[in-house]
Amino acid sequence: MDYIKKTYTDKAIEVQISSFAGKGGVTEYHVLLTITDRTLPFSGQLQNIQRAYVAVIQEVLPDDATAVFRRYFLSDAANQADLVMVWECENSYCPLSIVEQAPLNGSKIAMWTWFQTGITVETTKNGMSKAKHNRYTQYWTGGSCNRASNSEYQTRLLLNDYVLQLTEQGCKLANDCIRTWFFVQNVDVNYAGVVKARKEVFITQDLTEKTHYISSTGIEGRHADPNVFVQMDTYAVKGLQTGQIQFLYAPTHLNPTYEYGVTFERGTAVTYGDRKQIFISGTASIDNQGEIMYPGDILKQTERMLENIDTLLQEAGGGLQDIMQAIVYLRDPADYVVVKQYIESRYPSFLHLIVHAPVCRPGWLIETECIAVIPADAPQYAYL
Repeated sequence: MDYIKKTYTDKAIEVQISSFAGKGGVTEYHVLLTITDRTLPFSGQLQNIQRAYVAVIQEVLPDDATAVFRRYFLSDAANQADLVMVWECENSYCPLSIVEQAPLNGSKIAMWTWFQTGITVETTKNGMSKAKHNRYTQYWTGGSCNRASNSEYQTRLLLNDYVLQLTEQGCKLANDCIRTWFFVQNVDVNYAGVVKARKEVFITQDLTEKTHYISSTGIEGRHADPNVFVQMDTYAVKGLQTGQIQFLYAPTHLNPTYEYGVTFERGTAVTYGDRKQIFISGTASIDNQGEIMYPGDILKQTERMLENIDTLLQEAGGGLQDIMQAIVYLRDPADYVVVKQYIESRYPSFLHLIVHAPVCRPGWLIETECIAVIPADAPQYAYL
């Protein structure tokens, strides 16, 4: 993995870029854009993000790099999402996630975009984004939501609709979905409905503690519409063979999630002929009995969280140094400076963004999710 950091538009934007070039011809890039001039109004910050994004495409990425997924992190979605959509509608389509999770450096907007080279992208009739290369078809959805009466019903509809979308593409939730994200308005109140609906839908799809679940993040995040309590993003891959998917457990550090009533995998690794992608779910300071470690101590929780993530990555053959993209969620914005200084002093090449988003259990002060990629030599599988 390669990592670079650049500034644009008179140093008003900081850009972090990681890349992985596989032998199969696909190069992956993760690009994080953050505002450094925080005195500008939202319109000015958005314009700087847009200019820097265009500059990265023109100056850094190869001509055949295609955006396959993008997420905006906003400080006030109700007043900002429409302005984001104006620009998005004028540019080439990319699966899009817009969530109110304020960047904790004091700015109003940040962006993460995942690029891949050498792929063909199209939109299916049911709204999924489809990218083909070699034997694989990747599917993304972003910002799926509805206005059912509560978080349980909204989650149930989201998952049932997604199962139908996958079925129309010849896929199954249990076989092909690699990663989900659930953003929950007022997570302390509404997360229980998400958990209940997800568990019940999963049973109908043969996702149980005896089979497996799906790597996931369930975290605070608001939609621009206050009647949306849950929004969902997803990633699936068609064409994987038996043995290409590995579920990660790290039993010395973490317990199975079903032991405390939730249904997701700690992490999922997907092996291709030339690389292994590792998707780590939202991970916090927890032990292998399901108990919160170091209540009230943000630094100790940060250390334990990163230790847990590193242990999961090691189970897949990687480590913290292989992380290409990470989102760090803090419950209390007052912890930002301490966490930022700790991460940057210990892990200077750790491509990350820190946002405000309470975790699903109040005692967890911090949580992180990430994507890592390591080289693989697995000729029995096609290259990505």
